[in-house]
Amino acid sequence: MMQVTPIPAFTDNYIWLISNEAAQQAAIVDPGDAAPVLEALQRLNMQPVAILITHHHRDHVGGIEKLLQAYPGLPVYGPVNERIPLVDHPLAEGEQLNLESLGLSFSVMELPGHTAGHIVYYGEGSLFCGDTLFANGCGRVFDGTLHDLYHSLQRIATLPTDTQVYCTHEYTVDNIGFAKWVEPDNAALDVRMEECWALLDAGYPTVPFELGREFETNPFLRTHIPEVIAKAEEIAGRETHTPEDVFAVLRIWKDTEYD
Repeated sequence: MMQVTPIPAFTDNYIWLISNEAAQQAAIVDPGDAAPVLEALQRLNMQPVAILITHHHRDHVGGIEKLLQAYPGLPVYGPVNERIPLVDHPLAEGEQLNLESLGLSFSVMELPGHTAGHIVYYGEGSLFCGDTLFANGCGRVFDGTLHDLYHSLQRIATLPTDTQVYCTHEYTVDNIGFAKWVEPDNAALDVRMEECWALLDAGYPTVPFELGREFETNPFLRTHIPEVIAKAEEIAGRETHTPEDVFAVLRIWKDTEYD
């Protein structure tokens, strides 16, 4: 049975440790920093079997070199369409990643937008999505495009609603704040905010989260909702013509006015 442990890093990152406790082995997802990973592996008495990378940003790949120094020969999986020097097992859309020692298997989806070659790992009822989808939000566009990010989020939206989403930043409370700019009368946002503060006050992360709840509170997955369309048109000062247009208005607004 799969266990997933969050390893806090930097100010708001999570590195994910996917483990099989019976085998005392683990895969490491997006290790931006090696030190907390090495500490967690020692504390949990786990042997790493693989590193999984979603995209090239430093806070997701910065720890690879030191991990390989500590565990020579550890395979590093990552996106085929991004230049990440230490990735020796490039993965593309539709490929299957089988972690046999963990008894786990993941499908690879290419979901560009945050970066041009971003991939995610889906399987075991879970999605390890890097910086594509956040709880109540989505990634900022760097070397991808708004068009790509919109369609990547739409692909995620087709997954089962009970999918557990493992993103890599603790942005939830901040994202709910922006969502309330978009939909101030959405009562589900108030409920979600209370739940998140309760988790944080108790020392727990607000992620992972269930995909289905995003359709109630995430403005970037609600671009077809009349209230969200109305807010986008108010901000843009014009009519919007498609949900993708609404998405672009909201993402640019968040980048320029809120973040």
